[in-house]
Amino acid sequence: MAFSTSFHLVEQYASYMDTVESGAVRRRAAQAASTRGEIVMAAGRLMLERGYVGTSVAAIAGEAGVVVQTIYNSVGSKAELLAAVLDRVAAEPGAPALLSGATRARIAEARTATEVIRILARSSALVNERTSGILRIVSEAAVVDPDVGEFEQKRDAARLHGFGEVAAALREKRGLRGGISDHEAAATMWALAHPHTYRTLVLSLGWSTEAYLNWLEKSLLAALL
Repeated sequence: MAFSTSFHLVEQYASYMDTVESGAVRRRAAQAASTRGEIVMAAGRLMLERGYVGTSVAAIAGEAGVVVQTIYNSVGSKAELLAAVLDRVAAEPGAPALLSGATRARIAEARTATEVIRILARSSALVNERTSGILRIVSEAAVVDPDVGEFEQKRDAARLHGFGEVAAALREKRGLRGGISDHEAAATMWALAHPHTYRTLVLSLGWSTEAYLNWLEKSLLAALL
């Protein structure tokens, strides 16, 4: 009987310690995520204000209130910081990823190819509007930092791959015009919806966001359907 009671107490203690350790792990993870978020926000503020070259890792550490090594441990290199800034900006409310889960779901539920194009145009316009500032920094940084240049190429390739999924959805709905391959359709979407095109028309030439969205939708419809 005494042995049974002692064993039960040991089990209770082990369960209690597991709970304590799990709570500690969760707190450390939450703290790490919070620290990473502060670092990324600080990097974004300084890079938009000073540019990529003019922003040092030490300055970001000072802005975030951490030591430099914490930045390397939490996020990584300066190029990885810029990538994290872009990902954070694109994920903010009102600016869904080009093919986020929600966007994919809307495309899958679309009844017609025309509706797919309209969903794509709205999503692209939102993403381009929200990320235009930081993408300008990416383009500038790619000239002086090979790591950023490689990162920009990978994002372009990922964007092209995403548009390939949209092309497949258009063909499935029998909306893609004859004589054009999925790859060609994806390249057309990539060129028309590219952030550089948005920056030229809206930021350089002064188009309104609404005018850009209308142009993008009409151009995609005319080119693909």
